[in-house]
Amino acid sequence: MLPSAFPLRYRFEYALAWLLLKLVGALPKSLARGMGITIAATVYLFHGKLRRVGMRNLALAFPEKSQRERRKILRRVFRSLGRQLGEVCLFPRYTRASIQKTVVYEGFENFERAAARGKGVVFLTGHLGAWELSAFAHSLYGYPLNIVMRPLDNPHLDRLVRAYRTMHGNKAVDKDFARGLIAALRKGETVGVLMDTNMIATQGVFVDFFGVDACTASGLARVALKTDAAVVPGFTIWDPQLKKYRLRFDPAVQLMRSENPEADVLENTAIFTKIIEDYVRRYPDQWLWVHRRWKTRPQGEPPLYGEGRHGS
Repeated sequence: MLPSAFPLRYRFEYALAWLLLKLVGALPKSLARGMGITIAATVYLFHGKLRRVGMRNLALAFPEKSQRERRKILRRVFRSLGRQLGEVCLFPRYTRASIQKTVVYEGFENFERAAARGKGVVFLTGHLGAWELSAFAHSLYGYPLNIVMRPLDNPHLDRLVRAYRTMHGNKAVDKDFARGLIAALRKGETVGVLMDTNMIATQGVFVDFFGVDACTASGLARVALKTDAAVVPGFTIWDPQLKKYRLRFDPAVQLMRSENPEADVLENTAIFTKIIEDYVRRYPDQWLWVHRRWKTRPQGEPPLYGEGRHGS
């Protein structure tokens, strides 16, 4: 029984999510993806706020594109999100043998080389493609991660999501992660970090993202510099020709070091963000444009979404 101390809304949300996961997860893969895409398309039609945020972000990132081009990208983003929803529902059915029919490695030698150093690996990624599949597939292949994640407001949903993400050996690390992250890396483990979300001004630094200052988490750079862990970019991208996802690992990032630690944090955070931007430019219809990435503004700058300066 669910505790009555939590609002009824939390229990309703949990029941709805549980039912969705079980019903869609019982379908064949093609139908599960199709159902996920249908759900996402429905959200696109009826959730005007998300459409407005997405179009605003696309206008900031691609001022040279027409409204029609941006709208086409945004529709495809929801298709990508829906496909990923279908995959998440299928998590309990995946085995190492079956995951190979869904996710294939590309550049795996880059991860192997980084792990062989024995100082830990930071899996640098973002909300691109099927990010939920990234750590899940990697754990099924035998390489579990410590996943940095913010607890959801709904504790029942949080428990459900964590159960799916940690199904095959992954561990959840709280978003206030520095201490746990350092401990994991010093044991030679791998940590997955999504670092393309907006931060409040006191928790991040401003770096360029698509030509606009974006408040970005600096903790990854601080931890990498402190531990000398390898920072390996990795993204799970849908390939329409293969009809599969490609889990791509790039060579480890060369960290910038000088006699000014704070300048190093800023420079390396900018480098990590540029890597994510380059991938988003290559696959714009697979990034989470509906997140208010540029919500926090530098002191004195006006808001970009019609609200106050701070927030996430």
